[in-house]
Amino acid sequence: MSLRLYDTASSEIHDFVPVTPGQVGIYHCGLTVQGPPHIGHIRKEVVFDVLRRWFEHNGFEVTIVANVTDIDDKILTKSAEAGRPWWAWAYENERALDAAYEVLGCLPASYQPRATGHIPEMVELMDELIERGHAYASEDGSGDVYFDVRSWPSYGELSGQKIDEMEPAADADPRGKRDPRDFALWKGHKPGEPPTASWPTPFGRGRPGWHLECSAMAGKYLGAEFDIHGGGIDLRFPHHENELAQSRAAGRPFARTWMHNGWVTTAGEKMSKSLGNSLLVADVVQRIRPIELRYYLAAPHYRSHVEFSEEALAEAAAAFRRIEGYVVRAAEVTTDVQPAADVPAAFRAAMDDDLSVPQALAVLFDTVREGNTLLTSGERVELRANLASVRAMLGVLGLDPLAEPWLGLGTVGSGGDRLRGAVDVLVHTVLEQRQTARENRDFATADALRDRLKAAGIVVEDNPDGTRWQLADEPGDLGGND
Repeated sequence: MSLRLYDTASSEIHDFVPVTPGQVGIYHCGLTVQGPPHIGHIRKEVVFDVLRRWFEHNGFEVTIVANVTDIDDKILTKSAEAGRPWWAWAYENERALDAAYEVLGCLPASYQPRATGHIPEMVELMDELIERGHAYASEDGSGDVYFDVRSWPSYGELSGQKIDEMEPAADADPRGKRDPRDFALWKGHKPGEPPTASWPTPFGRGRPGWHLECSAMAGKYLGAEFDIHGGGIDLRFPHHENELAQSRAAGRPFARTWMHNGWVTTAGEKMSKSLGNSLLVADVVQRIRPIELRYYLAAPHYRSHVEFSEEALAEAAAAFRRIEGYVVRAAEVTTDVQPAADVPAAFRAAMDDDLSVPQALAVLFDTVREGNTLLTSGERVELRANLASVRAMLGVLGLDPLAEPWLGLGTVGSGGDRLRGAVDVLVHTVLEQRQTARENRDFATADALRDRLKAAGIVVEDNPDGTRWQLADEPGDLGGND
């Protein structure tokens, strides 16, 4: 395999050389489960799912770790506003995240560790950093532990910044810090926070800082040195910069290659809940088939930003249907055509060139055009070979309509039990938030959530037995009221 990948740390494309021949270890930062996922979150998952599939196609044994941040300031704030225990709030949104992964055909991670399940590993890492002179416990008795950025001369190497040119985070609490740029490894328990949101440590009760957890979990599951660390480009600084610094300061080589995918933007801005411009996966998969949404997210180069629009979504859906139409027609006139053992050389060259999916898709569309010509001419032997090649390429991209989980799925809202179950979890996450708003007499929020579902083609029906949902085009549409 001659795969070359762009390394964010060096800003260069270089040959991929695994730590262990024949094996690949990948860690990519999962979601902070403060709310249900939008398509900006899920683009990262699709990107690394395609990378994983390409490695596996080439015979590598892949271990992929995607963490869940199930405790942090935003989770505590939002759960308190909703009147819910923080752990229940986090778990509800973790289930929505898993359902979003599944509905878009992403293979499950080898491990999906939660931050709250790895406190001992974090304490051990803090001890190592303190012993080496790179971290310190606050002297104000707060229980906070900070990383001393000036103790690590390489700090800023991932993002290409110098310490003296960095501004401290606007929302950072400067108390107890030697330098305002020092970042929290551990946050001491504060009055008013739930007692359950803290754990005992030698430094006092508290909870992990955002950055510490990923270094601890990556080390546990992938070892001191591993192949690839990834995530959205917005995580490059400060999150990944801080991970890199604390890991290497503790004597761990950490990741060899850093991969970052571009944002999904709306009106030129990163899709985010804080901007109010998010598109929940639960909404989008009700008006476009999940396989078409996966195509939309996978088709651009992973390092490019994707400007979301309904027109672009429709164009992507139409493009995929051209591929799918050929596959279905070819399968109808041939029998038992399985994916080829390998892909065309031009497709391979594109994928090996920093996972260049746009160029790989160009090869795929050329092959589909050839296949349509073979369908017309009746050349069945060549048609079988062509279909096998097309299915091999689609398999790498996770888009083969004749393979799981897509096999047998039809139009929007239809399909097998696994897909329906995943969509059901996503929709019920929104319904649970709507119910919480109603219980808090926040009827404006409840109405807004109902309207978002309605806009996605989902009708909500309230009755004495509870709330149910159905697609608007199903028989017996009864509507719904708050």
